[in-house]
Amino acid sequence: MLDLARDIIGSQPILTIFLTIGLGYLVGQISIGGFALGVGAVLFVGVAIGAFAPKAQIIGPIGLTGLIMFLYGIGILYGRQFFEGMVGVDRKYNLLALIACIASLFVALGLGKIFDVKIGHTLGIYAGSMTSTAALQAALDAIANKDPSIGYSVAYPFGVIGPILCIYFMTRIVNPKFPAKAQRFHMGEISIGATSSGRALAELMKELPSDVQVTMVRKDGHNFVPTDDTVLSIGDAVLLIAEREEALKEAAARLGKPEPGLLASDRTDLDYIRVFVGKANVVGVPLSGLAMPPGFPAHILHVRRYDADLVPSPDLMLEFGDRVGVLMPPARKDEIRKFFGDTVKAAAEFSYVSLGIGMVLGSLGLVLLVFFSHHLDMNEGRIGLSILNTAVAKIQPDVVTLFFKGTLCNVLVCLAVWLAYAGRSVTDKILALILPVSAFVAAGFEHCVANMYFLPLAWLLTQTGNVPTDFDASSITISGIIHNLVPVTIGNIVGGAGLVGVMYWTIYRAAFGAMYLGEK
Repeated sequence: MLDLARDIIGSQPILTIFLTIGLGYLVGQISIGGFALGVGAVLFVGVAIGAFAPKAQIIGPIGLTGLIMFLYGIGILYGRQFFEGMVGVDRKYNLLALIACIASLFVALGLGKIFDVKIGHTLGIYAGSMTSTAALQAALDAIANKDPSIGYSVAYPFGVIGPILCIYFMTRIVNPKFPAKAQRFHMGEISIGATSSGRALAELMKELPSDVQVTMVRKDGHNFVPTDDTVLSIGDAVLLIAEREEALKEAAARLGKPEPGLLASDRTDLDYIRVFVGKANVVGVPLSGLAMPPGFPAHILHVRRYDADLVPSPDLMLEFGDRVGVLMPPARKDEIRKFFGDTVKAAAEFSYVSLGIGMVLGSLGLVLLVFFSHHLDMNEGRIGLSILNTAVAKIQPDVVTLFFKGTLCNVLVCLAVWLAYAGRSVTDKILALILPVSAFVAAGFEHCVANMYFLPLAWLLTQTGNVPTDFDASSITISGIIHNLVPVTIGNIVGGAGLVGVMYWTIYRAAFGAMYLGEK
C-alpha cells in the first residue's frame, strides 16, 4: 500500500503539489499552546512528502511558473515600500539590510571554506538561511548544477522555523500590548427632539461637532438626501456619520435621541449600494470637487479603503480599489456604477472575445518565457521531449473524442471552483480543489487553456529544430493545433456552462427565484 502511494506521488507532479499545499495549510492550522506554523507548514509537509516519495519532483514549467508567481507576489506586496525606502530616513534601513546580506554571504563562504563544504552547497545554505528563492535561482544559474538546491533544502527549514520561534518566545517573554485599531467611521440614526424642531439643517450643523455629517433625512414617511435648507420637525429621523464615536453621541444628545431602524429598513426612495472605484477620472479628485451624476440626488455615505471605513470628508481623494457606499434612488444604480467604473460589476459582465484574446496572449507569453529560459533543455532535453510527446497525444484523437474529453474536463474544473466557493478558509478551498483538478489531469481530459500552452510550445520546438531525429513530429502543425483547440473549446463550454452552470442556475432559480430574482 505504501509502495503504491509512493508510485502515485512520484508519477503525478501536479497531484503532489496540490497535496502538499492542501496538507500544508491544514497542518498550519493546528495550534499547540498558542503556536501554529501557519503557511510555513507547507514547507515542512513538502519536506516530509519528499522523504516519503523520493521520486517526487517538480518537472516541466510548474517550477518555473511557481518561481515567477512567487517573485511577482513579493513585488506586488512590498515593491512600493522598497522604493519608498530608497529616499528619506528609510534609506539607512535598506543600507543596513544590504550590509547584513553581504556580511552573511562572507560568513557563509568563510565557514564553508573552513569546513571544506562545496561552494554550491555553501551558496544554497546561504540562500536557504535567508529563505531567499531569488538567491537560490541565482546560485543555480552560476553553479550550473543542483548543489545549491541541496544546501538550500537543509538550511531553509531553519530559516523559516528560527524566526517564528524567536518571535513566538519573545512575545511570550515580553508580552507586548498592542493598542486596538481605532475605528474611523461611526453611524447612527437619530429621532429629532423638540429643541431641534423647526430649525434648518445648516443652522443645526453649526452646533454639532465638526466631523459629524447628516447624510439622510426621513420626513413624512420618505427618505431623501438633505440640503442646507431642509427644516427638521419632531419625529423626523436623520442618519449621522462621524469619525469619532464621542462626536456621534454628542450630536445625538443635541438633536434628540438614538432610535435605530427608522431609515435603513426602508429603501423605497433611497437605496444603498457599494461600488468599487475603477475609473481614472474620479481618482485623485477631492470629494468636494467630484461632480456626481446630475438629475437625481446621490450622496457618498462612506469610503472603504483596505480594511477601514472612512468618513467622506470634502478633501478625501478616491483611489483605485476603494469601495464607495452611495445613497441614491433605486432606479439609478446602473448610473452610479457606470460613474465610478465598478470593477466588480464589470468583471461579472466580461466580454468573451476579450477573455479569449487574453487567454491566448497569456498562454503564448508563457510559451516564450519557458522557451527562452532553456528550461526545456534540462535533463538532456527530456523535458522538451515530454512536451512533444504530450502534443502528439493531444492532436491524434478524432474530433468527437476531443469534444467529450473537453466536456468532462471542464465539468471537473467548474465543480472545483464551485466547491472552493463553499470553503470558508484557505485550507478548505485548497482541499476542495485537489480532487477535481487531480482527477481531470490523471484521466487525460482536455482543457483549451492548457492546450494553448502545450501545443504552441511543441510547435515552436519543431520550428526551431529542437526535435530528436528519430521523433515523428509531423502532426504538430498549425492545422493540428486547430484540430485540437476547436472541439476542446466547444466541449469546455458545454461542460462548464451547460452541465454545471445551467444546472445550478436551474436548481437555484427554482428554489430561490421568488426571493432573490424578484419572481412572483
